[in-house]
Amino acid sequence: MKLNSTPRRDGYYMPSELAPHKCTYLLWPERPDNWRDGAKPAQKAFRQVVETIAKYEPVVLGVNQSQYLHVLGMNMRNVSVVEISNNDSWIRDSGATMVINDYGEMRAVDWGFNGYGGTEGGIYYPWDFDDYVGAKMANIEKVDRYEVADFILEGGSIHSDGEGTLLVTEETLLSPDRNPDMTREQIEDKLCEYTGAEKVLWVPYGVYRDEDTNGHVDNICQFVAPGKVVLAWEDNVDDPQHERSMKDLEYLESETDARGRKLEIIKIHVPNPVTITKEEAEGVDSVEGTFPRREGDRLPASYINYYNCNGAIILPVFDDPHDEEAIKTLEGLFPDRVIEPIYAREILLGGGNIHCITQQVPLA
Repeated sequence: MKLNSTPRRDGYYMPSELAPHKCTYLLWPERPDNWRDGAKPAQKAFRQVVETIAKYEPVVLGVNQSQYLHVLGMNMRNVSVVEISNNDSWIRDSGATMVINDYGEMRAVDWGFNGYGGTEGGIYYPWDFDDYVGAKMANIEKVDRYEVADFILEGGSIHSDGEGTLLVTEETLLSPDRNPDMTREQIEDKLCEYTGAEKVLWVPYGVYRDEDTNGHVDNICQFVAPGKVVLAWEDNVDDPQHERSMKDLEYLESETDARGRKLEIIKIHVPNPVTITKEEAEGVDSVEGTFPRREGDRLPASYINYYNCNGAIILPVFDDPHDEEAIKTLEGLFPDRVIEPIYAREILLGGGNIHCITQQVPLA
């Protein structure tokens, strides 16, 4: 049922991703103007993500009708395959944000979605099926939903500590392609009203060349605990990422969270620059209105785009010298979770990574 109230008014809030999950949702990739070679390499990577998460919690895998029998035939354990019409597979951004209350109840927030910027700044068109994904998740989960169709927000642009603090980037939320008629203060009020947050931390920048999303926060920093965040870092002062990371660090060090705690920041070095090869670029169909994939373009590779599931961290790795450092850092931060590295270049080629293709449903 669609509700006319707001989560804050009704006592609901966005929990931490680290809280227990009921399940995880993903969408199956297939569009050839984003995923190379008919999406077959991406599907192989997605399947590895799906089956890894399914070792720890149930997975709901949404597929278009054209792919249903193909994916169902994979016979994956602990995975429910359901038809969810979609334009592309970024369910973190098109799907619902689930909110809970203190009585073990859950509802869905169904944000407006415009393909990351509408007809002028968006990265693909159309996005009409994607705009219904949130409502379909609410229906599958049999929960009431708050529809916020007049407010454009992707789920990857917000990150909650579960205790009243929300991380966002100025680069995304103040983009003229999202909510151009709203001030920063109005955007913040809307976020607090629909996530139950008490304080929004406006990190200045996302990862360098994260142009698909205008610098989503889930690629640059995440909470690993209340009062503690990991930050994508670059030591090389000649690399454009260094200045971005430095500005974000300076901001985070100057702030407190909603409970008044100074933030502890743990740096995780980004991989060495990852660029698109000639073969990879030529494997993507060139379609007007879709973000181009060009040989030599730098991709926004980051270890921060990992996913927290029950008992594990699903970590993108890149066959890079910094992979092992990222794994060891996260092992130290999460001694009670298994670090599951997955070679994620194919997902990165599509414009995001593991966190971007997952959306958790909390165990209310």
